Amino acid sequence: MKGVKFILTGILFGIVMAKSEAISWYRIQEMFRFQSFHMYGIIGTAVILGMLAVYLIKKTKLRNIQGQPIVLHDKDKSWSRYLIGGSIFGLGWALTGACPGPMFVNIGYGYWAMIIVVLGALSGTYLYGIIKNKLPH
Repeated sequence: MKGVKFILTGILFGIVMAKSEAISWYRIQEMFRFQSFHMYGIIGTAVILGMLAVYLIKKTKLRNIQGQPIVLHDKDKSWSRYLIGGSIFGLGWALTGACPGPMFVNIGYGYWAMIIVVLGALSGTYLYGIIKNKLPH
């Protein structure tokens, strides 16, 4: 029963992604071709909500489910890691037409080809886990 809230949140996330057309390959391609503001509006809304959530967590000294304070550490200031990682992520997003959230929503919608994309994403994550100690962080 502890996991029900996470399942319900995932279902709600999937519904919002589908209704906002954020899972649409065509919408994503429009974004990368600068033909439509639709996806930029969705991403901008997510960024603003994320900023608001972080502000509220810090301001109200919110605690996690175990009662411990939530601590948000500052990010490393190096540019190369974000430039390289963001480029790889962006290329994968542009080639597949989906980022991690919509990949699973598309599978739920019955687009079975997305299983290949999910397996590729999981393989890349696993490979990173294997070689991360050898990479310049």
